[in-house]
Amino acid sequence: MLTILGFVMIATFLVLIMMKKMSPMGALVLIPALFCVLVGKGAHLGDYVLDGVGDLAPTAAMLMFAIIYFGVMIDVGLFDPIVRLILRFCKADPMRVVVGTAILAAIVSLDGDGSTTFMITVSAMVPLYRRLKMSLVVMTGVAATANGVMNTLPWGGPTARAATALKVDATDIFVPMIPALAVGLLFVIALAYGLGLRERKRLGVLTLDDVTAGDPEQVLVGAGTGGKGTKVTKGAKGGKAGRTSGGVGSGTGGPAAGAPDAPGVSDDDEFKGLDPHRATLRPKLYWFNAALTVALLTLMIMETLPIPVLFLLAAAIALTVNFPHMPDQKARIAAHAENVVNVSGMVFAAAVFTGVLTGTGMVEHMARWLVDGVPEGMGPHMALVTGVLSLPLTYFMSNDGFYFGIVPILAEAGAAHGVSAVEIARASIAGQALHMSSPLVPAVYVLVGMAKVEFGDHTRFTVKWAALTSLVVLAAALAFGII
Repeated sequence: MLTILGFVMIATFLVLIMMKKMSPMGALVLIPALFCVLVGKGAHLGDYVLDGVGDLAPTAAMLMFAIIYFGVMIDVGLFDPIVRLILRFCKADPMRVVVGTAILAAIVSLDGDGSTTFMITVSAMVPLYRRLKMSLVVMTGVAATANGVMNTLPWGGPTARAATALKVDATDIFVPMIPALAVGLLFVIALAYGLGLRERKRLGVLTLDDVTAGDPEQVLVGAGTGGKGTKVTKGAKGGKAGRTSGGVGSGTGGPAAGAPDAPGVSDDDEFKGLDPHRATLRPKLYWFNAALTVALLTLMIMETLPIPVLFLLAAAIALTVNFPHMPDQKARIAAHAENVVNVSGMVFAAAVFTGVLTGTGMVEHMARWLVDGVPEGMGPHMALVTGVLSLPLTYFMSNDGFYFGIVPILAEAGAAHGVSAVEIARASIAGQALHMSSPLVPAVYVLVGMAKVEFGDHTRFTVKWAALTSLVVLAAALAFGII
């Protein structure tokens, strides 16, 4: 009964948020509370919620101070050179913009932290997407999938968990998987190329003759100024040729924002970008801020201190050095307060969902039902079974629950048929591309929150592509004989 109720609870949650019948925060709280009562454990709801909050509180603290830290770094101009570099590559071609999103997300993912990746990627790319009237769910989908592939780095989390759970070396898991993960990343770039071509067909190609010829970053400035020489040209079959506009955002380049074929596009005509002359820039402190960020990421990778503590200290230093006057510090904190509240609130709401799933035993019964359902004849192929199961299981449960609760069971079943633990561990990280869009991953709320995309729209668009990417990684691992 717990197995059935667990699947019904998850399905109810996904259906309601994708149909926009409930907000993600409301669904994360009310649906598990209802099902907790249905399984006859309503009296323990408080304990389950507090356990979930306790587990996720460090993550919420980390996200809070990470948003403030990287928000300040964006304010002071640390990432402006990255913006300029990406814009020089993207120009005003939707296809290049989407491919640039995938490449940027993959590069920034090297730090192993999804929240950092999404904050930098969204800050750099959202202005361009809005300027060109592109679909923002394309951006969030591509960024999440690219980050999911890169999340398998030994310091990213899943690989370390698999190594710990099965008592194998993380290097023995990750290094042999590099060819398969590289294929997965190439697939994400190819996917971005295809999605970009679709956006180009819908919108056409925009040439910013005088603007980009002078300073590519000017595409990010202000609204309603009507960049000189800005026009829409035919870029692919179906593009509208010969149209000109006072500004790219006038809506003549494609369907209106919010149209059915452009989900996630902001319908706000006001363009808000990164002003290269904004008052918060601190060019004289650029190298200090760069050194502080490198030191922060290095200490994170070395695990010198808990990540929430590192971000707390880094945020305090960044605010104090860049904005020594108290009113300026308060203004910067207030500027990023909306993101902090939204993301932290979603994390604590997700704590209710995970707390009920775990506390009632639903997640354990669901996982064991799936494992017990594996045919006896599949024993010699337990690595493949593990890879396939990693898709739904890491989507519907936390990485901790999967790697410490389920993977050891799969490894025991594989060992009885001569399948090594390290092969099981390698296969278990195949589903991470899908995992990064799970409603139980706090970082995804940073992504959709900063991009102002509905979580249901993101889920509906991304899940199929992320699942396909995970299957590509698994297929490549099989083809190369890695598992």
